[in-house]
Amino acid sequence: MTTKEGGPYDAVVLAGGGAARLGGADKPGVRVGGRALIDRVLAACSGAGTTVVVAAPRPTARPVVWAREEPAGGGPLAALDAGLARTSAERVVVLSADLPFLGEQTVRRLLAELAVSGADGAVLTDPDGRDQPLVAAYRRDALLREIAVLGARDGHGHSHDPDPDHGPGGGGLTGLPLRRLTARLALTRVADPLAAFDCDTWDDIASARARIREHGNVLDEWISAVKDELGIELDVDTGALLDLARDAAHGVARPAAPLTTFLVGYAAAQAAARGGAVGGVEVVAEATRKAAALAARWADEDQQEAKPGPGQSDSAQSDSAQSDSAKPGSAPGTSPDAG
Repeated sequence: MTTKEGGPYDAVVLAGGGAARLGGADKPGVRVGGRALIDRVLAACSGAGTTVVVAAPRPTARPVVWAREEPAGGGPLAALDAGLARTSAERVVVLSADLPFLGEQTVRRLLAELAVSGADGAVLTDPDGRDQPLVAAYRRDALLREIAVLGARDGHGHSHDPDPDHGPGGGGLTGLPLRRLTARLALTRVADPLAAFDCDTWDDIASARARIREHGNVLDEWISAVKDELGIELDVDTGALLDLARDAAHGVARPAAPLTTFLVGYAAAQAAARGGAVGGVEVVAEATRKAAALAARWADEDQQEAKPGPGQSDSAQSDSAQSDSAKPGSAPGTSPDAG
């Protein structure tokens, strides 16, 4: 997929680690905010033309290409080598599968920095300023060049002809740390301490779960989770929808709030199905505008009916009503001597 940050890119997500500090738990499948960690990472790189996950296949919220290093468990450099074999774009975003706060905006920043810097890669740094090579954007040719050198040094030179199931044999790379690769690259750096936060321990996971439930984060997190669960790519104006819900609740009735926002979404879906939608965001915005205007008119009518009629004061209305009800034999809408 083409982006404004320098053209198309692919993504490689490394998800096959042993998670020793989690007691061997399935770390990519651990949920934060109701979503598996791997699905949160896949959402952040949803703009990739091809997303390769290096791990044993598993259910994911988004479609991916699967790859596996040989031998399995051969370490991050061998896994990266296997993932690169399934990519073709000039730029590759490389990510670990345990980044709960990574978002699309950070991925775009990395790609933009790579585009303007001329470096081999743009890597995120953590709060201590340390490089995070598994939260980075690289030039694919630079990675392939240096991986080939490292493999040849260990007597295992190889080519990148994709195998249907595995990468091109990472024997010479087995057990090598990523720093052996990144030390050979010209890198530029992007500071984003929150996006660089990864979940290595259960304490990290507890911290992540607590953070997303903080007042300033919970709504955005919930909207993102629902969109992922329903397979929705649409970016919505959350503020406008909340304003609509408030107006419907105050101007009509409390239950009108969720029903109105549901109907706005349904109207947008119908417009898209008819082929009349210029764009999903525009359709939702227009439906929201119409519903908000209706809620305002509804509230105005209610206020007008509460006001006295022309030439009649509130006290006159009250006195008249009391006088009629006090007459003997009178009934609503009748006078005593009628008929």
